[in-house]
Amino acid sequence: MGRLRKLLIPGVDKKLLVRDAVKTMPELTRRRFITAGTSLGALTLLTGCDVVDSSSAEEMLKHVSKFNDAVQAWMFNPDALAPTFPESMITKPFPFNAYYDLDDAPEIAGADWKLEVRGLVENKKSWTLDELYKLPQVKQVTRHICVEGWSAIGSWTGTPLRDFLKLVGADTRAKYVWFQCADKDGYNSPLDMRSALHPQTQMTFKFADEILPRAYGFPMKIRVPTKLGFKNPKYVLSMEVTNDYKGGYWEDQGYNSFSGS
Repeated sequence: MGRLRKLLIPGVDKKLLVRDAVKTMPELTRRRFITAGTSLGALTLLTGCDVVDSSSAEEMLKHVSKFNDAVQAWMFNPDALAPTFPESMITKPFPFNAYYDLDDAPEIAGADWKLEVRGLVENKKSWTLDELYKLPQVKQVTRHICVEGWSAIGSWTGTPLRDFLKLVGADTRAKYVWFQCADKDGYNSPLDMRSALHPQTQMTFKFADEILPRAYGFPMKIRVPTKLGFKNPKYVLSMEVTNDYKGGYWEDQGYNSFSGS
């Protein structure tokens, strides 16, 4: 995804605060706020935060981010599919995207790797790569949209996550599926359950009909074409079905957890 910066508020300049708050909003909400000429006072009423210093300014933006997540979750249609494309439109070469260089990408021995399954599931067995490869798989050609503004179309093959959750007896009334990954700095990411159950959300094992390359997340990534790229975790080590919001690598730095594309 590139080297994303943390959400920092230098001082408490009111115009800067409102501008940064609006920048964190989804497009539809942003347009409505701009059209309405929303002021700092309106943001204060919305979030319940009074801006008196730098820490309270950041607290206001956290509340705005939570509001954004709630709006996007409310607008999310679990039956609406992300656009698909013919293979002739696949981006070549498909870009490597991360907050580190490719040379620093995890190197995982597939023969030794196992997917750990935790939390609110009936079957907590760990799955080898060979076992996962035997599950029914489907292919999708969808667009990866990066928060930095670029996009690329790729071919991804794997098992629908909702089918795997059913197989392991997951409690799909739970709020989240939380993924831990092998990336440097302990990458992790939460996925709301409605998005996890979306028919296009996939446990991906192949790219362009070949075993998933190291650059794109071997041995397994989670492909979520309805969300921005940083919500597509790679090098997955474990998944946990939970009602607890455990945060995430980018979410803890101020990025919206829902982040629909």
